[in-house]
Amino acid sequence: MTYKDVTEEQLQTNPYVKLVPGQTIVEIPEYTLECGETLHNFPVAYKTWGKLNETADNALVICHALSGSSDVDDWWGELLGTDRAFDPSRFLIICINFLGSPYGSCSPVTIDKSTGKPYGPSFPLVTFKDDVKIQRLILDSLNVKRLAAVVGGSMGGMLALEYSAIYNNTGYVQKVVALATAARTSAWCISWNETQRQCIFSDPFYDDGYYYETGNKPDSGLSAARMAALLTYRSRNSFESRFGRKLGKRSPSDGSASPRTKHEEHSLLHNDGSKLVNGAPVNEKYPPTYFSAQSYMRYNGSKFINRFDANCYIAISRKLDTNDLSRGRVEAPNDANGDPLVHVLKGLSTPTLVIGIESDHLFTITEQKLLADNIPNAIFETLDSEEGHDAFLLEFEKINSFITSFLNN
Repeated sequence: MTYKDVTEEQLQTNPYVKLVPGQTIVEIPEYTLECGETLHNFPVAYKTWGKLNETADNALVICHALSGSSDVDDWWGELLGTDRAFDPSRFLIICINFLGSPYGSCSPVTIDKSTGKPYGPSFPLVTFKDDVKIQRLILDSLNVKRLAAVVGGSMGGMLALEYSAIYNNTGYVQKVVALATAARTSAWCISWNETQRQCIFSDPFYDDGYYYETGNKPDSGLSAARMAALLTYRSRNSFESRFGRKLGKRSPSDGSASPRTKHEEHSLLHNDGSKLVNGAPVNEKYPPTYFSAQSYMRYNGSKFINRFDANCYIAISRKLDTNDLSRGRVEAPNDANGDPLVHVLKGLSTPTLVIGIESDHLFTITEQKLLADNIPNAIFETLDSEEGHDAFLLEFEKINSFITSFLNN
């Protein structure tokens, strides 16, 4: 089936689409989500590199992470190219933007045609099962018969594992690569997700998600959520080696400021970093200590609000909470320890490369070993890096070597 193309002009109410040039956006007529809600005539965005071969079995699906998009070149560009893991001369490489993301596919910033307004907080809950089945519609429209591999890191790895489970024993998925991920979202990860949502909820401009028409976005809340997330993406050693107690650089203060009382000076120091005092001149004589680590956190928080939407962040984090590969698949597991997830993993037939990161405190090395120890045709590789969870986006050469070897075997 061929789907109707959607132009960026038709999505002009979504300011984030233009951040991903060159993608294709099509309209899916209808799909009923796991939650029971039916979406009608909704957009799905994707990008491709390379060509489909005559037997239509060389498609390589790459699944992006929480804040990623369909533009693999933007976040895994070092793995994309001739003689690299993702070689367009060998594969038809496809990355499909999952639902809930602001970068083109249906999400809270998409116009709900029944109201003429963005879905906002009324956007329905989407699961990984929904994403995989919707992505299959796109793959079928591209005449793909079999997938050479599905590759994903972090949240993308959860999608890759879902592909393996949904199409288990069908021959549709030939190989799976899962990096720094989990087959079941832990209480630790759920707690971090809740903390980040509460950051957004605490912003008075959030307005229960109905902020699109007010002209005031919950930027402070989203920025704080991103900063909290950054602490889960890196490691203590990574921050210590990069920042230590080095001082950051401030913008020059306004020398024309009127003299202040001691109480005012103490108040400014106490509230340094608060949005209510941003832009206030800093006392040249007694400036508050401003560490490089603070500068990094504030910079990344402020940068993120220009490329992401708060309702989308909430929607995706709730999707992440639903992740459990055993959900709906096991009623009475037969394995000795009674863990339904182990029962499901032991039944997966697709050859799988699992890559774990020793310093990852979000999706721990223990969670990767759980996958590798129980998936029958699994290979386990460890990334020796101090960069924490984000090593899956930083250690390009090691990852390229692992994936290339696996795909060539």
